[in-house]
Amino acid sequence: MSDRALEDLRAALMLLTRLPVRPAHEAAPDLSRSVWAYPVVGAVVGLIGAALFGLAMFFGLPATIAAVLAVAAMVLATGAFHEDGLADTADGFGGGATTERKLEIMRDSRIGTYGAIAIAISLLIRITALASLPSALTAATALITLGALGRGTIVALLATLPPARPDGMGAVAARPGRPVVLIGSLLALLSLVFWPLPEAGFILIAAAAATAIVWWLSRKQIGGYTGDVLGAGQQVSECACWIVVAALFN
Repeated sequence: MSDRALEDLRAALMLLTRLPVRPAHEAAPDLSRSVWAYPVVGAVVGLIGAALFGLAMFFGLPATIAAVLAVAAMVLATGAFHEDGLADTADGFGGGATTERKLEIMRDSRIGTYGAIAIAISLLIRITALASLPSALTAATALITLGALGRGTIVALLATLPPARPDGMGAVAARPGRPVVLIGSLLALLSLVFWPLPEAGFILIAAAAATAIVWWLSRKQIGGYTGDVLGAGQQVSECACWIVVAALFN
């Protein structure tokens, strides 16, 4: 891996996770250039969850407890970054009457009723779907794949929506260039090579549909994306894929 690619990966890890990663130099990282690495970061986070899930199953813990521990590990690894975005987006879209009010609510660090319910639903879907899978290997495959695909949704939203406000995390990342979007999209799709063709197709359709819904809602509600919307997109896409994966194995 080239020094530039490694720098981009560091920047993506620093933004999307709480993992102990430090930049190679003191200059501010180029966030828009590092967008291609988001699916790689998702796969790393999924691998963390897979390792803990496998370890819990090895020691004979029930699948439900193993799933709780795996999801908790991933939430800790990301600092609940995407869950926070989901909660703020749910509160803003659900509680604001105007675009300005929605954006104001989304800036508020407090979690409201819509946000709390959204996080609860996200956690329940991921935990129950993961616990329902037939083996630790299948669980690991799903965790890594869906981690990458969920961050692929962020790439897609950044590439196709304008910023809803001139400042904030979303605007700082800026719209990535076409090569960055292409590489990020290909890396997200590459995670599907672990699945047979019919299953991979169903998972991809779920991810695409969830991304389209978040895109439409964001465009209608606030005219574009914010950092919170990007986190919500990741969560909605991943949950949609978990529902499909659970259905495929049950």
